[in-house]
Amino acid sequence: MKTRNIILVSLLTALTAIGAFIKVPMAPVPISLQLFFVMLSGLILGPKLGALSQIVYLMLGLIGIPIFTEGGGLMYIFKPSFGYLLGFIATAYISGWLAKPRNGQNVGFAKIISALIAGILADYIIGVPYMYLIVTTYMGGNMTIGAALTTGFLIFLPGDIAKAVAASIIWLNIRNRLNTLLH
Repeated sequence: MKTRNIILVSLLTALTAIGAFIKVPMAPVPISLQLFFVMLSGLILGPKLGALSQIVYLMLGLIGIPIFTEGGGLMYIFKPSFGYLLGFIATAYISGWLAKPRNGQNVGFAKIISALIAGILADYIIGVPYMYLIVTTYMGGNMTIGAALTTGFLIFLPGDIAKAVAASIIWLNIRNRLNTLLH
């Protein structure tokens, strides 16, 4: 792996960790800025390195570094929000893969937004059922599937779409500046 890639993976890992501290506490899952940086990791690093940045983030948190929204450590797997953290890997990969240039042609704003929304949906597909299972089985809570969809999906959707728009605009600016520098 090139030094540049190691630095960029580390940077996006660190930004995801910082995003955990920019949060609105809510039960059972807080709203944070993490997903914004996860989407950027897929766009900037591409699918494989973007996913790698999120794997590194997960591993650092699971070994006990308090970089998740509510701390860290191996017991974090029993938190309702942990499924969303697992989903970050898929989000970065899918977003990066779908937004990759094809046949030498850069992808436009609409395709980037579509790629990011697909990545967000992957996070929900992993996170919502995980949250539901942790709340109802491990925590012994009483939650319906409808409540899980409301608290784990619908509440987050408007903000996550806004994050996708912001990430798209930032990525397009970065990409345009890089293209200008390289040509």
